[in-house]
Amino acid sequence: MGNLVRVAIQAAYWPRYGLGMGETYESVTVETKDQVAQVTLIGPGKGNAMGPAFWSEMPEVFHALDADREVRAIVITGSGKNFSYGLDVPAMGGMFAPLIADGALARPRTDFHTEILRMQKAINAVADCRTPTIAAVQGWCIGGAVDLISAVDIRYASADAKFSVREVKLAIVADMGSLARLPLILSDGHLRELALTGKNIDAARAEKIGLVNDVYDDADQTLAAAHATAAEIAANPPLAVYGIKDVLDQQRTSAVSENLRYVAAWNAAFLPSKDLTEGISATFAKRPPQFTGE
Repeated sequence: MGNLVRVAIQAAYWPRYGLGMGETYESVTVETKDQVAQVTLIGPGKGNAMGPAFWSEMPEVFHALDADREVRAIVITGSGKNFSYGLDVPAMGGMFAPLIADGALARPRTDFHTEILRMQKAINAVADCRTPTIAAVQGWCIGGAVDLISAVDIRYASADAKFSVREVKLAIVADMGSLARLPLILSDGHLRELALTGKNIDAARAEKIGLVNDVYDDADQTLAAAHATAAEIAANPPLAVYGIKDVLDQQRTSAVSENLRYVAAWNAAFLPSKDLTEGISATFAKRPPQFTGE
């Protein structure tokens, strides 16, 4: 019933917010009411997975919201039972194909480096948005989804939420922002445990280590809490809010930028491997990977 109630409430009270000339998107819906926008991940991949449309549309969505003076806070959530499964590996498989071909040389590595930098812009658009952002997380939040919530200002979770910095399980070094931004959110030991193991943690553990601010009983309460906080922010003078966020962000801007450039170059140089091929193959086959370090 929770999801049905949630959908009914949104349909009744949240008018569709057309960016530009009433534009709609494949990977998200955008709605607004009372100076608060809600960006809802919708996939189209399973579990709101992040496919090509997500990486292309997010910069446009957040640049438009940031330019709209009537939007003073933004809530990000996922449709259905999960926030997001992260990278849509089947849909994005073509990006990896040239890298896992035998003898991948400079051209595919250069193209891959360019693609990483392009995709990073999707998460950077959220982090660089002057308007405060709040994530309401339910169900799974994996890989790229952790990159996304690491870029927002405030994070709430439902009791059923589960988090994983999963990239290591694919033989990938997380390159969309988790390793750049989580050091400013988590202690070093907790971050290294999550990134090096790829383990799942529940909402209670996420709250304990500071990944989320608060945990609520279910998705409806989590979304309501996010909107309540967004309304509080929206009621404050917008220029002061922008200033507070800008000053706080100064602590991380240069460090994050340098980290993102470094990891993009690192993955372009060293990611091609038999382990990458094995990680992707195991994902498609739904079996445990057997890594050899080659």
